Amino acid sequence: MIRLSVEEIIQKINNQEVFEAVAEDYSFTLKIDDYVHFVCGAVHDGHQFRKELWDNCLHTEYDRWFEEDPQTKEMIKTHPIVIAGLDSRFEYDLNRPPESAIYTDAWGKQLWKTPLPEEMKNRSLQKHHNFYRVTNALISKIEEVHGVCIVYDMHSYNWRRWDKEVPTWNLGTLNIDNERFGKVIEQWQQILSEMKLPNNIVSNCNINDTFQGNGYFLKYITKNFRNTLVLATEIKKVYCDELGQVIFPEVVTAVEDYLKTHLKEHAKDFYKQFA
Repeated sequence: MIRLSVEEIIQKINNQEVFEAVAEDYSFTLKIDDYVHFVCGAVHDGHQFRKELWDNCLHTEYDRWFEEDPQTKEMIKTHPIVIAGLDSRFEYDLNRPPESAIYTDAWGKQLWKTPLPEEMKNRSLQKHHNFYRVTNALISKIEEVHGVCIVYDMHSYNWRRWDKEVPTWNLGTLNIDNERFGKVIEQWQQILSEMKLPNNIVSNCNINDTFQGNGYFLKYITKNFRNTLVLATEIKKVYCDELGQVIFPEVVTAVEDYLKTHLKEHAKDFYKQFA
C-alpha cells in the first residue's frame, strides 16, 4: 500500500492503473487489483477520531464503536475493488450529505461539550469532499470501461435495540430503481439468505425491514450514474458482542469466505443482464 494525494489517486484511476493506496490524510483506502465491473464499499468501517476532538466529545470510545460498522471491510477485502473509510462516523459521516455529515447529537445523546469551531468542521468536511471526488472518478471509470457497474455497499447494524425479531441481513432498496433491477435485488437476497454461519446463527434476509437504503453513498452514486446499481447491504451484528465490544473472527471469516465466491457470481449475473 502506498500513500497518495487525492489528485494522484484520481490520476491513477483515470489512467486505469492498478494500485492500493491510503489517502494522504489517512481518511480512506482504495484498492484496485483489476478494473472489474463491481465495487465493494465499507464507508462506516473506520474508527479513527482525530485527537483535537477528543476532549470535547461526550461519547466514549465504546459509544463510538457501538454505532460504527467494524469488520465490514474485512468481509469484502478479497475483492478486486474495495473503498473504505478509516475515520469514525462521529468525526464526519460519509453516509450523510455534507450539510448533515457532522453530528451535533448522535442516537439521542449530545455529542459535543461545546459547539465545534468552523475550522474543525471544515477540516472534517474536506475529507468527506475528497472521498466523494474519488468515488466519482472511480464509478465514472468503471462505467466507461464496462458500461455498467454494481456497488456492494456493506454495513452492519445493532440488533439489541430492536423490540422485534430482525433479519440477519437487510437490503435497503427505497432509493434505487426496483422495476429495472428487481431481479438482481431478489437474487442478492436469496444468496445472503443461504449463507451458512457458525455458532448456529440463522441467515435470513429481508428487504426494507430495519433500514430502507437512505444513505448518501447510495444516493450520491444513484443520482450521478444511471447505469450503476448500489445494493445497501446490512448485516445484523451477529459477528460480535455489541455490548461487550468483542469481535467473533470465526463469523467474520465465514462471511468473507462465502462472499469470495457468491458476491462475484452475483456481479457476473448482473453484468450478463445489463451490460
